[in-house]
Amino acid sequence: MTEFLKKRIVLLAIVALLTLLAACGNKGAEGNAEAGEESGSYPEKSINIVVPFGAGGDTDRNTRTFAKYLEKELGVPAVVSNVAGSGGSTGATEVMNAEPDGYTVGAFQDSTLLNNVFGLSDFNYDDFTLAGISVLDQGNTFLVSGDSQFENWDDVVSYAKENPGEVTVATEIGAFTYIQLMALQEQAGIEFNIVDVGGGADKNAALLGGRVDLVPNPIGLVTSYIESGDMRSIGILADERLEQFPDVPTFKEQDADITFDKIYFWAFPPETPQEIVEIFSTAMEKVANNEEYIKETDGHVVKPMYMNPEEAMEFLDSANAKYQEIYERTSN
Repeated sequence: MTEFLKKRIVLLAIVALLTLLAACGNKGAEGNAEAGEESGSYPEKSINIVVPFGAGGDTDRNTRTFAKYLEKELGVPAVVSNVAGSGGSTGATEVMNAEPDGYTVGAFQDSTLLNNVFGLSDFNYDDFTLAGISVLDQGNTFLVSGDSQFENWDDVVSYAKENPGEVTVATEIGAFTYIQLMALQEQAGIEFNIVDVGGGADKNAALLGGRVDLVPNPIGLVTSYIESGDMRSIGILADERLEQFPDVPTFKEQDADITFDKIYFWAFPPETPQEIVEIFSTAMEKVANNEEYIKETDGHVVKPMYMNPEEAMEFLDSANAKYQEIYERTSN
């Protein structure tokens, strides 16, 4: 074999080896890309947050406040969309039917459970993929106008007993305030004239416009109205008085041993991958412990309270059982 031929063979071998290494490198890169597509670097684009109630209510405000800090943790825009209707079931349905890719999430509260209890939806909280609980509201109150004849809950009960069906109360049928009304009517042995006017902002407008006598709402949503004297709280449905409103009695102090804590939880469509949920839930926990966020929510009279998906499920199971019992007891 000539020297020239030997060099040519060696050169071809080197070229073949380099080609093989390049092919392996490309395959590895493709494999990494495929793995990246499977595990993803979630999130890579804006996340649509569905609020199943109109703008201006407590769910809307709490969600927008939380989302402002959440997008900083996730590094992408958190876009809030209000999808109101049917006590929250319209928005919940939109989340239920969305793609389980992590880019649609629902910002829910107790009404999602109650939609199922009242037969407004054929699914419940446990049909979603829970991300966790973010906020607790213990300031659920009943309000009258500043010039109302009712000074306290006893006044309302006394008048309602003498005038059945004449005390007009605004609510949203199938929502959280509706189950409160059912429980209070049963406990006091009275009957209200219940009017469905819509969400929190709608209830406030109805009271301020003189169209109803009484409205249930989170007290943090009406702080300015209470301070101005346009509204007056006749009690909160909590175990203890609120630090921000020490002069407002609980219903328990007024011989109505009834309490309701409102929780706000986040949930994805069914079958959302667990790794996506973990990333989102971790961001939720960081927000709930953010000092700036905590300070801001204090003005809303709510408490940041992070619960992971497992803890949230246990909490919601207990709440659902309570609501189901009240419904069965009062709807007969």
